[in-house]
Amino acid sequence: MDWSVILIATAKIVVIYGALLSSIPILTWAERRGAAFIQDRPGPNRVGPFGLFQPMADFVKFLWKEDPIPLNVNKLLYVMGPFLTLIPASLTIAAIPVAESAVIFGREIPLQIADLNVGILYILSIGSLGIYGILFGGWASNNKFSLLGAMRSSSQMISYEIPLALSAAGAVLVFGSFSLREMVQMQDGTVLGFLPAWGICLQPLGFLIFLVASFAETNRIPFDLPEAEAELVAGYHTEYGSMKFATFFMAEYMNMVTISALMVVLFLGGWHLPWVSDAFLLDKLGSVNGLALVQALVFLAKVGFLVCFYIWIRWTLPRFRYDQLMRLAWSNLLPLSLFNLVATAFVMYLGSLS
Repeated sequence: MDWSVILIATAKIVVIYGALLSSIPILTWAERRGAAFIQDRPGPNRVGPFGLFQPMADFVKFLWKEDPIPLNVNKLLYVMGPFLTLIPASLTIAAIPVAESAVIFGREIPLQIADLNVGILYILSIGSLGIYGILFGGWASNNKFSLLGAMRSSSQMISYEIPLALSAAGAVLVFGSFSLREMVQMQDGTVLGFLPAWGICLQPLGFLIFLVASFAETNRIPFDLPEAEAELVAGYHTEYGSMKFATFFMAEYMNMVTISALMVVLFLGGWHLPWVSDAFLLDKLGSVNGLALVQALVFLAKVGFLVCFYIWIRWTLPRFRYDQLMRLAWSNLLPLSLFNLVATAFVMYLGSLS
């Protein structure tokens, strides 16, 4: 048994999952400060400088808060629900490539937990399993608001997964691969001599469809109908408190980070800078590890930009009505995604003939 392979894989898991988990308190702080900035109020500013320690105080509160289980619930499914939502949200990040590779002890290490040949299929399939935790939790809570929120979430996920997958299929056609690493590698350079060879330039309509559908998939405003406070109290997690509620909360933010990272990989060039090739950077930096560090920072900056965009949209747009949400998916995004897929296939076919 080659223990070095196991140690390297363990180190990648620790670093990447550590970064994912540490992003949750940062995002909760950024969301609250961003909301305060947009609404012209202070926001969290008491616990630590600029309120930076407020997420830690919230964690301690959740950890030690009483966690009663309501009467007449299905206790097994009630307890399992939050964790069945968190586990798929945790697993999907494994297929995301953060940078090309680094050299450690003479060994080339891809900066990705699992380099799967079908990475895009892995993320879409595993990510869709999170709905079971929401359904179990909503049904097992024995609360009509929780059940309605769970049913809304399931119908919303089914409706928006189709245009999301079809828009990703357009990127698969363009790059000719299901491997996320290969997709990023193909986005180095330019097209037409001046545009970055990014998915957003090759698939602009696909990017817009993916962006809108990703808001619905993560239950973010304006698509947060499963937990609409004015209608459903708190939706599927109405009967949850303490760390069980915090688990649902963590899963939502993990999904937001993962879907943003997937968007960066498919449409925003991954770790590439616009109009700057990897070969040029390697020549200037003179080190593979230095190049890997720059690539990782570029990738994280793009993901951070998209996450900030999520926060901005939350405090800018009003919530849709449920009929508007479903109409947008079936009457607008689905036909557009089918058109984009057929048009991409047609263009690719014409390109193969020339």
